[in-house]
Amino acid sequence: MIDIKDLQKRFGKLKALDSINVSIQNDGIFAVLGPNGSGKTTLIKCILGMVIPDAGSIRINDQEILGQWAYREKISYMPQIANFPPNLKVFELIRMIKSFRTGITNVDELIALFQLEASLEKKISHLSGGTKQKVNILLTFMIDAPLIILDEPTTGLDPVALMKLKQLILDEKKRGKIILITSHSMAFVNAISDDIVFLLEGKIYFRGSITELKEKTKQPDLEQAIVKLLTSPHA
Repeated sequence: MIDIKDLQKRFGKLKALDSINVSIQNDGIFAVLGPNGSGKTTLIKCILGMVIPDAGSIRINDQEILGQWAYREKISYMPQIANFPPNLKVFELIRMIKSFRTGITNVDELIALFQLEASLEKKISHLSGGTKQKVNILLTFMIDAPLIILDEPTTGLDPVALMKLKQLILDEKKRGKIILITSHSMAFVNAISDDIVFLLEGKIYFRGSITELKEKTKQPDLEQAIVKLLTSPHA
């Protein structure tokens, strides 16, 4: 369970988050959408403790997280750009993560799923962008955490890997987890999301299902509904 109340954050004159209120009580897949600069990344980083808000509160499982750190053991985070140490080999990176995270599981199954066997002995700097993203997915889903945060997880993936990622996410939902996703791929969001939060200029302009958004905007599909929100946010 995540409960965010009156969250505010400024960077100089820029109000990145303007009194954000979001409550997620049940397991499921939740997409945080919005254009660049809307506040998505700031919100995610506040949940992770990487950005300290100016005001408001964030509670996970009824515990205030601001100023805390142990709660992060319950989160598995996939960054949009994973800056892995370039001289490490893939198997060394996996071993490093294993050394300081608990709840490691399904490593061999994930390696096989994304056909990474031939990459294990390669240095990170020698991998293609798509293979780095598969390693990023592996490192995220090998941690058995109740909250999974995925920042633009589809970047660089081929259609087969994308299909496998979708199934992974759906399987984690079945296990009773909360999955937060940011993505610019409306097809991906449409395929897996139970609920969406649409941010614009640090404010929430919509929270609900894709069906409810299409009804609100009177648009036939998600992509056109998002365009409608962007062009007429107060309509």
